[in-house]
Amino acid sequence: MRMKYGIGFFAVMIISLMLITGAYQLSFQRAKERAEVKVAEETNPQEHTVTAQIKEPSTVAADGQALKEDCYYLMEVNGYVVVYLSDKKTPYEYTDIKCDGLPSEMQEEIRNGKYMEDAKALYGFLENYSS
Repeated sequence: MRMKYGIGFFAVMIISLMLITGAYQLSFQRAKERAEVKVAEETNPQEHTVTAQIKEPSTVAADGQALKEDCYYLMEVNGYVVVYLSDKKTPYEYTDIKCDGLPSEMQEEIRNGKYMEDAKALYGFLENYSS
C-alpha cells in the first residue's frame, strides 16, 4: 500500500514540476516579446504606432554571436583575406586567399574593408577566389 502512495506522490510531483516549468516559459516569452516591442517603439515611435500588434521578429539570435542582419567585411591581414563581423573588430573567418592573387581593384577594396551584405554574398566571393 505504501508503494502505491509513493508512486502516486512521485507522479504528482513530476506533473507539478512540468506545469510550473511550462508556465515559467510562457511568461518569459511574453515578457520578452513585450520588451522587444517597447524597445522598437522607443527607437522608432512613428513606425510602430499602428503595427505594434503585428510584430514579426527582425533578427534571429544564435547564442548572442550573430544576427540575421549581420554584414561582413573583407580586410587584409598579413597578405591574406580575413572576414570580419559588422563591428570590423571580430574575426569571423580566416581564409587562405592571398591578396596578391586578386585583381588590383579588388585588392584596393579589401584594403579599405570590402563590405559584404550577407552570408550568401560572402560565400559567393569566397568560392570565386578560393583555390
